[in-house]
Amino acid sequence: MDADHIVRTMVKFGSKALILSRRVGSLYKRKVDKLEEEKAALEKAKESWEVERKRLVTWRVRCLDSEERLNKKIREWEEDYEELKDKYDGVVGELDDLKNSIIQEHINGFEKGLRQATFFHQDVDVTDSRFNVNKDVIDGKLVQEDEDSANEEAEEKATEEKKAGDPEEASVAVD
Repeated sequence: MDADHIVRTMVKFGSKALILSRRVGSLYKRKVDKLEEEKAALEKAKESWEVERKRLVTWRVRCLDSEERLNKKIREWEEDYEELKDKYDGVVGELDDLKNSIIQEHINGFEKGLRQATFFHQDVDVTDSRFNVNKDVIDGKLVQEDEDSANEEAEEKATEEKKAGDPEEASVAVD
């Protein structure tokens, strides 16, 4: 090989190497630019994720605080409920006692009326079974207050028969 040929080959190789190095350099620069853009986008995303994480952490803290406050209120309300339940039970018992007292006063009042009737009308027997708290005089007739109208009609018929003078049927129907 002669020296000219070697020099030309070297120059040719050098120019191809130069072209190749320029192409590699531009490819490398494009890759670096692209990677820098991706890095900047990732940094920006990381910052937004960090902001979101902080927001969620504060949200979580607020939720936990709210949960704690609500649990405290629930406990207070349960205590209030127990207290009110105890008061309610006491009031229900007192109400039952008052109902019983009222009933007893009515019974005592009825018996008092019977005693007064005996005092003022010596000829009336207050132990007679016709004296009944559940009966009342309506339209001049003795009728049951707590039974239906059919029984009231039977009572009226018995009273009418008694007035008519049939003592056997009248005593059976009235009792």
